[in-house]
Amino acid sequence: MVRGLLNKLVSRSLSVAGKWQQQQLRRLNIHEYQGAELMGKYGVNVPKGIAVSSVEELRKAIQDVFPNESELVVKSQILAGGRGLGTFKSGLKGGVHIVKTDQVEDIAGTKDYLAFLKNADPSEVPVEDCSDDFRQVYLCEKLSLVNEMYFAITLDRNTCGPLIIACRKGGTSIEDLAEKFPDMIVKVPIDVFNGITDEDAAKVVDGLAPTVADRKDSIEQVKKLYELFCKTDCTLLEINPMAETSDNQLVAADAKLNFDDNAAFRQKEIFALRDPSQEDPREVAAAKADLNYIGLDGEIGCMVNGAGLAMATMDIIKLHGGTPANFLDVGGNASEHQVIEAFKILTSDEKVKAILVNIFGGIMKCDVIASGIVSAAKQVSLKVPVVVRLEGTNVDQGKRILKESGMKLITADDLDDAAEKAVKAYK
Repeated sequence: MVRGLLNKLVSRSLSVAGKWQQQQLRRLNIHEYQGAELMGKYGVNVPKGIAVSSVEELRKAIQDVFPNESELVVKSQILAGGRGLGTFKSGLKGGVHIVKTDQVEDIAGTKDYLAFLKNADPSEVPVEDCSDDFRQVYLCEKLSLVNEMYFAITLDRNTCGPLIIACRKGGTSIEDLAEKFPDMIVKVPIDVFNGITDEDAAKVVDGLAPTVADRKDSIEQVKKLYELFCKTDCTLLEINPMAETSDNQLVAADAKLNFDDNAAFRQKEIFALRDPSQEDPREVAAAKADLNYIGLDGEIGCMVNGAGLAMATMDIIKLHGGTPANFLDVGGNASEHQVIEAFKILTSDEKVKAILVNIFGGIMKCDVIASGIVSAAKQVSLKVPVVVRLEGTNVDQGKRILKESGMKLITADDLDDAAEKAVKAYK
């Protein structure tokens, strides 16, 4: 869904899904069925659909919600792109299927359909934990589509406001279309103070170029989508495809919505939809401890205070031939408890072969970090070498705590020395 196109169009750093969607959660990501329900509340046309979480619910939904439907669309609910092109561990191709109503249970009611889905990203996101639990499957009416388009609203740094992106072709990789047919992409910046005007909405509709949908109704749909974007603190609203139906309606046939985490305090109902089962469990644990964590693919776990120092630490690790396993920023005023939690997160990653602690004590005190390291080492039963570089406030006390702990900790004089020792320690 959200792929390279938005990066190119708005010069913005968006997440790239990897295993467990390896990125720090900067914005809430909700499931498609939740997004469709939310759009429906704002008057946006969406297909009739229902999410089910058991075989019994599936049977009841077919009987009560779709009694006269001969075919249904069955969609696995995962928080990653490439769903339609993915492959389940069972070998089943695709997370979206159009099936005869009397055959829905044969696919959607099986454990195979709810197993791990390998996506086209590629990524592997848990739709189901391979126990007897049954995650949501989204059942939708099959629409008679006559045209598929692309629609998105995101935030643009260049215009310092919302940007609506429209393309008269959709339902496929929008990046490929943008590369081959850049003239098809229409971008309409919206003045955040004046809001969307009829003229703005008309430009978007012209970019979509509907063939049968009523123009006036289409303009109203665009305005309603913009209203949803603003009132719910969206950072991204993406519909692919935005479709025209045989009954001349413009319908959001898919839904991808992200929301600003900073707005959680006023969007409590929306943030209650968060599904931590599809996030990296290490990031969930870090968020609970008020730590900033991003999982990576390397072998040297990093615990640093300050984003800039963390980036520099990762760069120097690479310079010495290693690869960082994470970005973990304990912040400028972490407690001993937070340091202990940080070590628990680092050691939970089986790929971590060494840990590098790099602390510059400004507000942060080196003796607090040192005490946390010692306590963590005793609680976690460290099985990998730990390299510690401390500098700044109370650094002498910190070094004394480490020395007197009796723990096998490797100390370093500076960052370059620490990175070199960390790489040597795991190799």
